[in-house]
Amino acid sequence: MQYKNISRGTFIDRPNRFLAHVEMDGRVETVHVKNTGRCRELLVPGAEVFLTEPGTPGRKTRYDLVAVRKGNGILFNIDSQAPNKVVKEWLEGQGYDKVISEYTFGSSRLDFYMEKIEEKYLMEVKGCTLEIDGIGYFPDAPTDRGVKHLYELIRAVREGYQAIAAFVIQMDGVTEVRPNTATHPAFAAAYAEAQAAGVQIMMIPCHVEADKLEILHQIEN
Repeated sequence: MQYKNISRGTFIDRPNRFLAHVEMDGRVETVHVKNTGRCRELLVPGAEVFLTEPGTPGRKTRYDLVAVRKGNGILFNIDSQAPNKVVKEWLEGQGYDKVISEYTFGSSRLDFYMEKIEEKYLMEVKGCTLEIDGIGYFPDAPTDRGVKHLYELIRAVREGYQAIAAFVIQMDGVTEVRPNTATHPAFAAAYAEAQAAGVQIMMIPCHVEADKLEILHQIEN
C-alpha cells in the first residue's frame, strides 16, 4: 500500500483525537490524525511525523498524519484505514475465488468475506500500533466494537464459517500481538473465548516506510 505526496514534520500537540498541530518548514499546520486511538507513547512533542496531502476538495485540513517515528527509532504507520487496504491487496493474491469487503453478518459489518472452493471465510482486521518491549498489544483504547466483532466471529464458527481475527502489525520488528488486558479486560476475555471457540488468530507483520505499508508474511495461532 503506497502513499503519494508524503511530507515530513515535527509533532507539537494533539488538541483532540481528530487533529494535531505539526511544524512544517517553519510554519504550524493543523492536520487530520488518521487514528482515533490514544497513541500517547507515539505522538509526543518533538516526534518526527509524516503526512500525506490528499488534495480532496472542501477539506478543512490540508494534510493527514499517517506515520510517526517512536523514540526508539522505529517508524509506525498509524493510519487506521491502512490495515484494511493492505489486507485487501494481500487477500486478492492468496487464491480466493471471491473477496468481498464490508460484509454484513449478524448485526455487524465485518471487514472481509472470502470463498475458496467450498469453504466460506469471514475476517475482521485490527491494526496494532501499540508496542511495549518488542510485543504488540491491542487495543490501545477501549473498543466495544472490537469486542462485538469477536463475538460475531465466534457465532460464525458455529455456523460453519472459517473465522479469522487478523492483527496487522503497523511497525517493523514485532511478530506477536497480545490482548491489552489492562486497557480493556472485556476485549481480552472475548479474545480468549474466540480462540477457544476455534476463531483463527492471525498475526500479520509488516514493513513500514514513510510512504508505504507492506505485508511481510502471516503467522497463524
